[in-house]
Amino acid sequence: MPDHTSSLQPSRPSERRLPRWPLAVGSMLMALAIFVVLLWNIELPYLAWSPGPTPEVVDLLTVEGAEHYPVEGDLYMLTISQQSLNVYELLAALTDPQVDVLERIAVRPIDVTEEEYQRQSRERMDESKVAAISVALDRLGYDVTVEGDGVEVVSVLEGTPAEGSLVAGDIITAINGVPVFVGTDAVSEISAYAVGDTITLTVSRGEGVIEVPITLVEHTQNKGQPMVGFGPATHNPRFLFPIEVEIDSSNIGGPSAGLMYTLAIIDVLTPEDITHGLRIAGTGTISTNGEVGAIGGVRQKVVGAALSGAQYILVPEANYDEALTADVKGPEIVAVGTIDEALEFLGNLQDAA
Repeated sequence: MPDHTSSLQPSRPSERRLPRWPLAVGSMLMALAIFVVLLWNIELPYLAWSPGPTPEVVDLLTVEGAEHYPVEGDLYMLTISQQSLNVYELLAALTDPQVDVLERIAVRPIDVTEEEYQRQSRERMDESKVAAISVALDRLGYDVTVEGDGVEVVSVLEGTPAEGSLVAGDIITAINGVPVFVGTDAVSEISAYAVGDTITLTVSRGEGVIEVPITLVEHTQNKGQPMVGFGPATHNPRFLFPIEVEIDSSNIGGPSAGLMYTLAIIDVLTPEDITHGLRIAGTGTISTNGEVGAIGGVRQKVVGAALSGAQYILVPEANYDEALTADVKGPEIVAVGTIDEALEFLGNLQDAA
């Protein structure tokens, strides 16, 4: 019999290929995400300075061995917040008028680790506290003994006159023939000269003493101020005080609170409130002879003072012009060169209180 079975097979649906563009787009997005993450985790050789906390200094003091008195006003110390930057943070910092961007090497020498930098910063804070106690008690008529065996070079900043002329461990005993005994004395003495001046450092190195000429350059952090380019510390410091004063600086480092520490100690130990009930903020190093020295980050500190509600802001004479560039309204910015000038200004505020 003839085979009537059809030889025709049912037709299969045609195979449909998925488009390739979603895979390509997904791959690009994944690569972009990886690139973004990589950039986020790459630390650039820059630091951002922004306004930091403004602690009330009297609250940080503990005084024993003498009568102390209440303070009606406020004395604020000023700080900066320092932050390492990735690409995105750098872009944000460059567009923020309250933030300054600095090369990291201008703040921390390349051969100094972060741990060493923090240790040196705490040491300078400790020296600042001791100098402040010394100056305050001296102004109040106490007998104070301040001793040191010179200024030790603890670090050398690359690209400055100190590089190749000084080495860590050198002890500077005089600057242009003027003896220096503690770290803050060296800062004060150098600040008395101008950028471009040549000074001579008397240096004890090993078993010998050498004279080292240095031509001062502009400070990497303080515009218009001279610098040699080394980190100072007091060699064998010895301070003997007739009363006990402790200052809780917590984790804040550096020497720039010296002025406000000094004023706070004087205020606590003085029957008349030198603040006259006003809110006073300030910044500046203090040397054992009472001179107020330049600091870094003054623009950010002025902003921090304004945010704290300060009515007056005391700044070193050397930082005054830069302080005026801070975008703030309200508080009066006052330049002071010594602790006596600061006390005189506060004394004249009595009528305004």
